[in-house]
Amino acid sequence: MERGLLWLPLLVMFFWLAWQGSKEYQKVEAYRAWAEQFERAKYDIYAVLGQKGNNITWGKPTPKGPVKLETFSLLDLKEIYLLVDDKKVDLENIPEKGRSIELEFLFSESVDSVRVPFTEIPLAAEWGKFLQGTLESLRSQGNQ
Repeated sequence: MERGLLWLPLLVMFFWLAWQGSKEYQKVEAYRAWAEQFERAKYDIYAVLGQKGNNITWGKPTPKGPVKLETFSLLDLKEIYLLVDDKKVDLENIPEKGRSIELEFLFSESVDSVRVPFTEIPLAAEWGKFLQGTLESLRSQGNQ
């Protein structure tokens, strides 16, 4: 009897972990279907991000698919910053650690900005470099 009571918490924890794993798998599968429409996409536990042409779409992953989706155009941007712990960071000289990692998109026509969270600094820096390069090429095409 005592042995059964000792194993019960382990059994409950096993089922809880299996349920959490199933939920995360459903999120990844829903993301995979959503991401097919984009040229470039990223998934992590905080946010999904997709780029198609000049448009960026981002939202929050759920087992039923991304929610709270927002779309904006790269043509409307003034600047893109990498923020680590709410401080602007040089994309070429990134820190190793940080608690809060976000790409901040500042718009030229408004005071508002969009902050997309990331779990890893190198991934956020890679996206920041790519999108800044795309933004600069769009500006140079517009100036010609």
